[in-house]
Amino acid sequence: MSSHGTPIPMTSRACGALTGTAQVPGDKSISHRSLILGAMCIGKTTISGLLEGEDVLDTAKAMRAFGAEVTDQGNGNWSVHGVGVGGFAEPDQVIDCGNSGTGVRLIMGCMATSPISVTFTGDASLNGRPMARVTDPLALFGTQSVGRSGGRLPMTIVGAAEPVPVRYVVPVPSAQVKSAVLLAGLNAPGKTVVIETEATRDHTERMLAGFGAEITTEVTDEGRVITLTGQPELKAQHIDVPRDPSSAAFPVCAALIVPGSDVLVPNIGLNPTRAGLFTTLREMGADLTYENEREEGGEPVADLRARFSPDLHGIEVPAERAASMIDEYPVLSVVAAFATGKTHMPGVKELRVKESDRIDAMKVGLIANGITVEDGSDWWTVTGLGHGNVPGGATCASHLDHRIAMSFMVLGMATQHPVSVDDGGPIATSFPIFEPLMGGLGANITRDNA
Repeated sequence: MSSHGTPIPMTSRACGALTGTAQVPGDKSISHRSLILGAMCIGKTTISGLLEGEDVLDTAKAMRAFGAEVTDQGNGNWSVHGVGVGGFAEPDQVIDCGNSGTGVRLIMGCMATSPISVTFTGDASLNGRPMARVTDPLALFGTQSVGRSGGRLPMTIVGAAEPVPVRYVVPVPSAQVKSAVLLAGLNAPGKTVVIETEATRDHTERMLAGFGAEITTEVTDEGRVITLTGQPELKAQHIDVPRDPSSAAFPVCAALIVPGSDVLVPNIGLNPTRAGLFTTLREMGADLTYENEREEGGEPVADLRARFSPDLHGIEVPAERAASMIDEYPVLSVVAAFATGKTHMPGVKELRVKESDRIDAMKVGLIANGITVEDGSDWWTVTGLGHGNVPGGATCASHLDHRIAMSFMVLGMATQHPVSVDDGGPIATSFPIFEPLMGGLGANITRDNA
């Protein structure tokens, strides 16, 4: 089943050139954080361009449950009247985070140092994902957690009544874990320190500074050392959410593999901790250019122009780049199928514990569509067949994973035979306008039970 209802089988067929402008939704990571930090302020935070996918809407509901006044003003404009750091009320009901690993882990962090008890749950996919990577460091603040075996949801978190600041070395590169610890540190006295040996997306640090928190980042022999002074009074802000680079990946990658395509994707956030995919595509020979580069709200932004690139070639993707493009590997593997030679992707073990085991899901689906894929615990290799040579013709399992479903829909746009997914319903969690947007560019995607 899809995350929120009856399965929606979809099929993607080879199409003519993709052309036009792709107005992708707002950045999901920044949307989540805007709502959460707005709820931890005193006063009114306004947000424009919020991503209104199911994941973010579930976070909005959670902030209301904690006592913040969260209002949809229409057309992607929202307001949040916050309750201040440490001001969360105990929710009356279970917090349902749907399909969102980012949402649940960040929300756990922001309530972990308040003296309240909260029970979290989600859909079948989220309830199968491990939470210990967050609950273990939160326990250092004095937080308690009780969940199902393997640290899975449903889970009850008992916030620390007398939290203490922590010093935590993140064992595996994860912006979610880092962010959860920093958000917990907001309501702990003294200085909370997070050390990451590999840099991950830094939206939380940037936004905390923007909201008035005292936070510093220093690169040392230990790694990237982030120090947050607890118990600040956060100042309400206006947030203009840039467009999501992870969503932009799909029209960009589709344009590269469909003959004659020329697609402009405006206002894309190019935070260096998020833009690894675009660097990688250019190294593979993609005709991908940045236009009108600028800065908005402390984040670098540009318009991306992607054109059909018939001479893509496989490369070795640097392992140290993985954190900056972890969500984009599924659709990168699709592009790699149309390149010549092997694309090797090491350092990606986090893909094993996303909404699905994304390496296995893409491997099985790509093999079924005629592509050779090899994998290990933290790497995989796709051997491309070159433009026009990918057979297609298979139905792939989406595993309740929006990025898997969209990646296979991109694959089908340039294969010899149509490609289907058993359930495209989860696409609505992050990219609710995916079908009409891609259709407007010229894609041929159909719902098979419509």
